[in-house]
Amino acid sequence: MKNRFFALLALVLPIGLFADESVLDTGDTAWMIVATALVMLMTPAGLALFYGGMTRSKNVLNTMGMSLIAFAVGTLVWVLFGYSIAFGEGDFIGTGKLFLSGITHESLQGTIPELLFVAFQGTFAAITVAIASGSMIERIKFSTYTIFVALWVVIVYAPITHWAWGGGTTLNFGEMDFAGGTVVHINAGIAGLVVAMIMGPRKDYGKAALKPFSPVLAVLGAVLLWFGWFGFNAGSEVAADGVAANAFLITNVAASLGVIGWVLCEWIIYKKPTLIGGASGAVAGLVAITPASGSADTIGAIIIGLVGGIVGFVGVSKIKKLFKVDDSLDAFWVHGLVGIWGSIATAIFIAPYLMPEDFVLGSQLIAQIKAVLLTLVYSGVMTAVVYFISSIITGGGRVSEETENAGLDENVHGEKAINL
Repeated sequence: MKNRFFALLALVLPIGLFADESVLDTGDTAWMIVATALVMLMTPAGLALFYGGMTRSKNVLNTMGMSLIAFAVGTLVWVLFGYSIAFGEGDFIGTGKLFLSGITHESLQGTIPELLFVAFQGTFAAITVAIASGSMIERIKFSTYTIFVALWVVIVYAPITHWAWGGGTTLNFGEMDFAGGTVVHINAGIAGLVVAMIMGPRKDYGKAALKPFSPVLAVLGAVLLWFGWFGFNAGSEVAADGVAANAFLITNVAASLGVIGWVLCEWIIYKKPTLIGGASGAVAGLVAITPASGSADTIGAIIIGLVGGIVGFVGVSKIKKLFKVDDSLDAFWVHGLVGIWGSIATAIFIAPYLMPEDFVLGSQLIAQIKAVLLTLVYSGVMTAVVYFISSIITGGGRVSEETENAGLDENVHGEKAINL
């Protein structure tokens, strides 16, 4: 009996001794491959259709093309520079992994290959700058935006990611941001708003009805975003476990409540619930739950999603008019403003079974607010710098009045959305 006990102990001891070492987990790896593919679908398909459906018919391809080029250029600069700045070693910014130096097929990030982690995080960088495009469509030069994407991912997105997720300590306030409340949505929202303010409104903004090209495409795009968001939020656990399952469920719940919140507001105020409103509400609910998707429970998700839909509606229909900024597709109001709500709500709606032992509500609220303010200030200022550099390189950031009036699809790309 003693011999059996010591034999069993000999088998168990090595596991305990090396429990802290990273070991590849095939289940986690398989899930993260799927999650990465889901998030990839969000930019050149989901967001492109969502934004393309809401723009005017003469600018549909240009608008969709901005999502496509954001993914392509964003991916390139991410693997060359962005990943190193975001996830390399360093307090203020990361270093040491330029061009993915030192990363091989055997390198691990937790329990998955680091190359897969690079790919997953790269999809986040691409969609963040693509979201910002919604504020500047129908008037920014395609060349200016392409350069803007490359510079913005490196100068704005990567440092903020390092402070929140990459181990940077200089500007890390201890915020809770599971999948990108500050890193993605507030960051993209304020960036888009700043560029829209600098460029000024479209020529016919406030003078004519700017009707969306196709609510059908917008709804389809929103549903694809909803689908991809399961990888966005549940994938941020970087493991196939109970926290990922919790994130998966409450992502769906919050999106559903976002639809309900936005549509109810339209129904009460305008007596007509619109499909564009429903699609926007779904996105608002998803944005709101993103930072809390690793810590909230179902009841928290119901409240966060419902309020997110209402906040988005009020931002687009009421507050936007006070600012008098032509945020073309409401990127700031649906992503930035709702992202602020979601980031603050993250501190409030923590599930008891996911609450850290040393959690203090007041301290966490302060940490969330500091992170929000840092993102607004840094992204706002540096986005202006990046835009001015991009516009200087391309001889001005805005298309000519003739091109704007005729539409960017034919004048810039030589194509039409529909050939009849």
